[in-house]
Amino acid sequence: MSFEVESEDVIRLILQFLKENNLTKTLRALQAESSVCLNTIDNLDNLMSDINHGRWEAVMPQVSSLSLPLAKLVAVYEQLVLELLEMRELDVAREILRTADPFLQMKKEEPDRYLRLEHWLQKGAAIDPRDLYPAGSSKEKRRAEIANMLIPEVSVVPPSRLLALVNQALKWQQVQGLLPRGQKFDLFRGGARASKKDMEEKPPRKMAGQIKFGTKSHPEVARFSPDGQYLASGSVDGFVEVWDFDTCRLRKDLAYQAKDEFMMHDKAVLCSSFSRDGEHLATGSTDGKMKVWKVSTGQCLRRFESAHTQGVTSVAFARDGSQLLSSSMDQTARIHGLKSGKMLKEFRGHTSYVNTAVYMHDGAKVVTGSADGTVKVWDAKTTENLHTFHPALSIGSHTEASVHTVRPLPGSAEQVLVSNRTSTAFLCTLQGQVVRSFTSPKSVRADFTCACLSPKGRWVYCAGEDGELFCFDAATTEVEKTLKVSEKEIIGLAHHPHRNLLATFSNEGLLKLWKS
Repeated sequence: MSFEVESEDVIRLILQFLKENNLTKTLRALQAESSVCLNTIDNLDNLMSDINHGRWEAVMPQVSSLSLPLAKLVAVYEQLVLELLEMRELDVAREILRTADPFLQMKKEEPDRYLRLEHWLQKGAAIDPRDLYPAGSSKEKRRAEIANMLIPEVSVVPPSRLLALVNQALKWQQVQGLLPRGQKFDLFRGGARASKKDMEEKPPRKMAGQIKFGTKSHPEVARFSPDGQYLASGSVDGFVEVWDFDTCRLRKDLAYQAKDEFMMHDKAVLCSSFSRDGEHLATGSTDGKMKVWKVSTGQCLRRFESAHTQGVTSVAFARDGSQLLSSSMDQTARIHGLKSGKMLKEFRGHTSYVNTAVYMHDGAKVVTGSADGTVKVWDAKTTENLHTFHPALSIGSHTEASVHTVRPLPGSAEQVLVSNRTSTAFLCTLQGQVVRSFTSPKSVRADFTCACLSPKGRWVYCAGEDGELFCFDAATTEVEKTLKVSEKEIIGLAHHPHRNLLATFSNEGLLKLWKS
């Protein structure tokens, strides 16, 4: 077994260390000497949310540490000045306009654009905010354009990568089988380097393998860990198992599984979720109980014996890993404290099963989908119901089609994928406006039973009660690929976080893996 570490990755690790310790002069000198740019942030969703909400005091320190094309850097600074002018912060706007490097470049290369800003500065309190933006634009639209403009320029890297890697001990990973064979090892991100093929999101076209369960068992849930190392399944017989998805065999490098000891529930496991670092797995079962496991040891760290009065249908970690969000057949969603083991908050208002509950990217809102046909948006702190909408009504359906899937759109603070028991899935705003819809092209349409998004939001996957999987282009809503993945109703889908690999499962006793 061998692995390779790129020299540029080592430099980036050092740069990241310098950045986290505010050694800015050394960081800039090393970047200039090595010609290696860092361009990392801790959280892309938070950066986009800060831009979209005009939190420039949080945005500018991050932007100042990035190596951006001049045009994009100018766009950020220009928007900052425009909003300062709108707020009548004229002295601050004047100082930035006349001293910041991007504006000095603008003054040389785009004098008319610079003079327009000077003109508005001279008008001072007489400025009409509507005059600051061209016709058809607005402050909100311009913020969104800038946020989208920055996405391809940055990489998201967890904090303290250098120290974490030193502490991990690569030799131990080799012994444990955690380093994949025949691939380069990306020291910077702490995993296998994605191939060019996988860096470009492509829909699956053929089966990569299948995992067989017992004759009286089948998976009710499957999830890939955020770091892409694990695939964990939860079964109708209560077993929680961790798989090597390349070989479709149990991970025997996990000592407890090598001894035929497993994470378990007394009843069927309906849902699961990994923590952001991939170290912990939360599971929920039909008896209303939840458990939190340490994946490397199989140890149960926390039991929630009365998480709900009926089956737990979904579970999700909060961003900081301190709380769990769950939904249930008891018509509620709840937030539980991991340290206390107690329920902290409850979201009431649905009139039937709550099938799914998710945090939006910034953690400030919770979105739930229910068998009563509604999607509800909640304030995560106050539990106030902010909005309620009925996706089925947008296609003329008067039935209360059960909502089974709600997923935040990657890179968006305000849009979610919603799928219900119809042959159409929807991309909606949090106010309920349908942005796009994705409808089965078949003349005899089967209802969708589950849906998911590719990691970057390029593709929308919807699977139906007839075993058909549809891959929709998220931008055009056109069907790119159709696959017959099962002879029975599809229970669920899971997408690998870094690879073009999709897992499908049904009650036929198989978990199938599909690749491009």
